[in-house]
Amino acid sequence: MTAKQPFNPQYGSNQVLTVGASSASATISTGSKQARVLNSGANKGYFRLYNSKFGAQNASTADCPVSAGMATTVTKDQDHDSIAYISAAGTTFDVMTGEGF
Repeated sequence: MTAKQPFNPQYGSNQVLTVGASSASATISTGSKQARVLNSGANKGYFRLYNSKFGAQNASTADCPVSAGMATTVTKDQDHDSIAYISAAGTTFDVMTGEGF
């Protein structure tokens, strides 16, 4: 059995993103195994992580949801360097990479 470790943030990697009705993207740090997405806004948003080397991607409501006031931590490929995000009603995401959860 593997013990779960608390999320250890990669300090300096946090970004505050304004999430709108059209998919947008931002660069995130590579080399970390996890990304934490905190929805500090009032509406649900969605995101996907990807490697921009293979082209830009768009987020949709079929991607990972984050409810208002909630956070989610997902495991990512260490080469993922981008996040795409969307929210029909608009919201705010805080995105930080790190290790463990």
